[in-house]
Amino acid sequence: MTHSLTETLIQQTIARAQTRAREQGYAVCIAVVDDSGLLRGFLRMDDAVPGASIKKARTASLFRTDSLDLGQMAQPGGAIYTLEATNGGLISFGGGIVLHGDDGRMIGAVGVAGATVPDDQALALYAAGRV
Repeated sequence: MTHSLTETLIQQTIARAQTRAREQGYAVCIAVVDDSGLLRGFLRMDDAVPGASIKKARTASLFRTDSLDLGQMAQPGGAIYTLEATNGGLISFGGGIVLHGDDGRMIGAVGVAGATVPDDQALALYAAGRV
């Protein structure tokens, strides 16, 4: 059972995203952070442009919700408008997905950047084992 963000889980999460991205013809950056938003693992695939994968993962971890869901509230006039200017810079669009342990508790997050926003989201969901 997985109750914490282990080295093995981090490597598996990154490998899942990398394999799926490669299959789809994308070169992406993949970041895994712990439940405090601290970086635990990172891969920048060959030819990937520097992206916001770390910020996406960090956003999901700090707010304990997927970055896409936060984006709905971060629009002009929304309850958390200007969220992206807080905490050293956050991201309120798809690609940051919360990771859960076997007991359902949040243990961290994964962020993917470098594909289209919808594909970043899909790759991160796949990496997290949620599809």
